[in-house]
Amino acid sequence: MWLLNVRAVLDREKDIQEVDAELEILKELDDESTSYAILSHRWGTEVNYGEMTELAAMEARKRSEVAKRDRYQKIISSCEQAEKDGYSWLWIDTCCIDKRSSAELSEAINSMYRWYRNAQRCYVYLNDVDESAFPTEQDFSKFDRSNGWPEWFSRGWTLQELIAPKEVEFFNKNWVSIGTKQDLTSTLEDITRIPSEVLSERVAGQYPSVAQIMSWAADRKTTRVEDRAYSLLGLFDVNMPMLYGEGSKAFQRLQLGIIRVSSDHSIFAWNPKGQLGQRGSVLADDPSCFRGCHDIERVYPYDFVDSLRSYMRQDILGRTIDRVKLVLLRRRMRSVQLSRWDVTNLGIQVTLPVLSDRRFSDDFTAILPCRDRYGNLITLDLESFGDSAYKFAFHGRYNGFPELRSLYLAPSRHKEGHFDLRFDDSRTSWYGFTRCGTFPHEVAGDTVRFSSPGNTLIVVVYANNHTRSRFAVRIEWDICGA
Repeated sequence: MWLLNVRAVLDREKDIQEVDAELEILKELDDESTSYAILSHRWGTEVNYGEMTELAAMEARKRSEVAKRDRYQKIISSCEQAEKDGYSWLWIDTCCIDKRSSAELSEAINSMYRWYRNAQRCYVYLNDVDESAFPTEQDFSKFDRSNGWPEWFSRGWTLQELIAPKEVEFFNKNWVSIGTKQDLTSTLEDITRIPSEVLSERVAGQYPSVAQIMSWAADRKTTRVEDRAYSLLGLFDVNMPMLYGEGSKAFQRLQLGIIRVSSDHSIFAWNPKGQLGQRGSVLADDPSCFRGCHDIERVYPYDFVDSLRSYMRQDILGRTIDRVKLVLLRRRMRSVQLSRWDVTNLGIQVTLPVLSDRRFSDDFTAILPCRDRYGNLITLDLESFGDSAYKFAFHGRYNGFPELRSLYLAPSRHKEGHFDLRFDDSRTSWYGFTRCGTFPHEVAGDTVRFSSPGNTLIVVVYANNHTRSRFAVRIEWDICGA
């Protein structure tokens, strides 16, 4: 990693006219063996790698323009604080990464969590805080664009920058210290919903689930859509190449990367936002899908059968538990089978207990080994299409006892298509009926367009006001038979 030589930066600042233009401002050092401080901040018009290294050699007008930027003064103040704390080296993302090199940028993003983790101290600069005390209550009049808290807490990259370092110190816009992570743990938990045990590194036993960690990022923003995924790499100990321009596919790649190194089924427990009849991916579109999942926890195999038995005793099934089947299910679920995942050309191969819907042979519900704060197991409604199963919103009527099945879960949405249906309902007027409404959306004229995923069902309602009677016609596009 490239680190700023604190003394060299400050010496150059004292008398830039006399300083040697070849003075080494940045030096490549090993993060494991070097003692250094690190800065976390909100970006603006920053000083980049090239400007920082070439400042002394610039012509006077250009050098003056760079030096007058608020963001340059932030670098100087960071160096002054680092020297005051006894550190000779400092890392700042804006000027310590040569973003002209895609290879260097990719290495930095994949290493960033570790760099924050290995730093002796992290300075968090809150440029929108004037007071000499850390804000402890939401103030929407002052922080209206960031949910009533300093904007630093709304950004995607700052999530790992809060969690990873052991020592974190917060500063206001005038570089006055306003608290440390250790002192502010309770307030930080209120702001971020990150448990105090994680912030204070006192996690004992079960580490937060994938769904919980994703929920911490649900309301955070990044300038580039890809960074919503890239900023989470270190939190899940995943590495992957940077492909700016891929858009939301980056988050799908992140989830597949997590699946390859984890057996945490809570990655499928995100909140559905689908339309009626939509056949979708079992992977979420972005972290916001995990909003509200902060209490989802994993259930390990030795607890899963007991949790499943409790689940079946509820009125959902209304059937007597078959003890022989329960014993067999217990044996199978304690094997490695439940924890083994494979990403294949057919989908994500998993083994889960499944309840079939007694009305539709293609619809079923998989029971995930994870639960909410009330102890309720999380279920996943699925529909078979070919060899794969897609997430599908329906209310199942279950049949029989859960069986352990190998499934191929679709990691992407079903291929889009459409079908136009023309229907003639003019004869309804012979009997005094007129079309009075359609659901879930309006139909203009006599043509209905069905699409996949999305609109596969339309209900047309007719009314006869004279006889005060109504009837409805359901029209559905059977994609499987299309």
